[in-house]
Amino acid sequence: MTERINRMRRFFVEDHGHRAFRKAPSDEFLLAREFKKEGLADTKRAVRRLVYMLNEETPVFFSDQTIVFARTNPTLQALFLAEEKEEIARNYRLHESGELSNICVDYSRFLTLGFAGMRRHVEEQAQAFLAEGKRPEADYLSGELEILDALTDLVLRYSRAARAQGLAETAENLSRLLLDAPHTLHDALQMQRILHFTMWLSGSYHNTLGRFDQYMFPWFQEDLKSGRLTEESALELLEEYFLTFNIDSDLYPGMQQGDNGQSMVLGGLTPDGENGFNRLSELCLQASLELKLIDPKINLRVNKDTPLSVYELGTRLTKQGLGFPQYSNDDVVIPGLEKLGYKTEDARDYAVAACWEFIIPGKGMEIPNIDALCFAKAVRDVIVRSLSQAADYESVWDQVKAEIYAATDQMCENTKNLYIYPAPFLSLMMEGCVENGKDVSLGCVYNNYGFHGAGLSTAADSLAAVKKYVFDTKEVAREELLDAMEKDFEGYDRLLHLLRYEAPKMGNNDPLADSIAADLLHVFSASLSGRRNERGGGFRAGTGSAMYYLWFSRDLGATPDGRRAGEGFACNYSPSLFAQSKGPVSVVKSFTRPKLSEVVNGGPLTLELHDTLFRNEESIAKVAALVKSFADLGGHQLQLNSVNRDTMLDAQKHPEKYRNLIVRVWGWSGYFVELDKDYQDHIMKRAELSL
Repeated sequence: MTERINRMRRFFVEDHGHRAFRKAPSDEFLLAREFKKEGLADTKRAVRRLVYMLNEETPVFFSDQTIVFARTNPTLQALFLAEEKEEIARNYRLHESGELSNICVDYSRFLTLGFAGMRRHVEEQAQAFLAEGKRPEADYLSGELEILDALTDLVLRYSRAARAQGLAETAENLSRLLLDAPHTLHDALQMQRILHFTMWLSGSYHNTLGRFDQYMFPWFQEDLKSGRLTEESALELLEEYFLTFNIDSDLYPGMQQGDNGQSMVLGGLTPDGENGFNRLSELCLQASLELKLIDPKINLRVNKDTPLSVYELGTRLTKQGLGFPQYSNDDVVIPGLEKLGYKTEDARDYAVAACWEFIIPGKGMEIPNIDALCFAKAVRDVIVRSLSQAADYESVWDQVKAEIYAATDQMCENTKNLYIYPAPFLSLMMEGCVENGKDVSLGCVYNNYGFHGAGLSTAADSLAAVKKYVFDTKEVAREELLDAMEKDFEGYDRLLHLLRYEAPKMGNNDPLADSIAADLLHVFSASLSGRRNERGGGFRAGTGSAMYYLWFSRDLGATPDGRRAGEGFACNYSPSLFAQSKGPVSVVKSFTRPKLSEVVNGGPLTLELHDTLFRNEESIAKVAALVKSFADLGGHQLQLNSVNRDTMLDAQKHPEKYRNLIVRVWGWSGYFVELDKDYQDHIMKRAELSL
């Protein structure tokens, strides 16, 4: 890392010097009151809000910067008043805040045209609509043009301000971008920064970066070929660009600081089936390694032909305690997406949404986190209701299947009558939106909904315990188990120990628990097969849990695996918190046994490896080999944490000493001392594994 990048990192990340240039927070309902008075429709509100937000920005520059744009207005204007939103919620299904989120635009649609080229494209299409008498479509595009005018004006104000402050090169770079598409990597990165900045200003959130090394590679390659850049200067430029994702991120919505969806995908097959891992991919890994920041979050696509050296590059990032890269396996994901109806070239082009969900850049108006199934609740409800009369284990299993089908029936029903706030700026970078005069919030090429699956290991371990001890060996009487669960195992110490620590556990390469987990996932997938949502898309099953691993577990009573009422589930697709693991190899074998191509909504196996594993080159090679074996055995997604419980305990007591301690939470990484205590405690309960 150069001294210039070091200075910028200190200024933006450690000292937060740029925040002094922000305006004071203001009334977030200022525009919404005007909108209501005028009786303004939602799309016009979205246009007016973004134009306002762009106009309110004041150009600001900081030492050493060559890639500019930083938020000075911290207040995002609301689209609706609180009472208006309540009325909408009474009549429609709102997802999360109502704002469009968690999709991946196709930045290349804008980057290859430039500001002027995009404006011409929209103008030509608007004129064609008018000629055809399609007034609503033409009116929609007139809103797009208003946004482009306001964005152009902001870029022009930045250029003029730069010139006034003696920053001639910055002024020239910005002026050039207004006239033509980017011709250099620096110009492409500057333009992408402006696009990403504007997406956040528009109210959309969890704005991902997609397959960055694919759409930026032509500019990188040409700059190296022409001699404008060396690999060393390209790395410095990438590091400056990476820093931009940490400038405004405290203003972004999310469960916690760090949960902002700024995910970047590297490597993987190209749409034509070629290997997409390139030299730019490597430099991105190196930039992340040197900066040691939580953004952007790196996702690495791999397949059977990925060499061990690539896994070793990823492992060096894990060693730093960043909680990424997250790995996704093309050999499982692509066939799974094809089975769900994605075209082969689109399936090969998948990226990840904010956390892990698989999504197609520029084509997917999908909601991959619209709801979640609680496997553990389905199993517990059946056990409590029916165990005393069950003839055999098979009758219990049949009722569990029926319970899952009933749960997914209700989940699918709950997705109806969906309403999403318009997102006209993002629509510029989504297929068919400009061409059809239609906002992406109304749908795109793919419109599938995804369901998470929480508490899987708890459910599998519970059924395994019931089968083994109640039906096979008959060591535990039905009434004893039911009474123990009702009393939260108070007075049942021997039984509690048996169920928690001696019973079959998913993650120990135990055929019984693992096969039950595989059956549960298959039933989840089968229960959604052939269903269509109101937008013509399907439903996707997944192994992720997101925040549901805390939410669902808090309200669930004791379960037959020895889990007490309110105790947490494992995060995502992972062994239970009290499974006494035989080590990571056993975990990998267990968690690659199911047919994971059936559950490609996504959701990673999360392994917590003790940080002592990464102290020499031999250990790094071993961890890399473990990750490769996960992919080779048919795993779909994996994330690793390099953790030390003693360090985290001390960080809870002395947070001022650990400001830069980073951990993986579920599908995102955050600074440990900034997390709520519930998240901190859960991470410390996860097993530290050794090879």
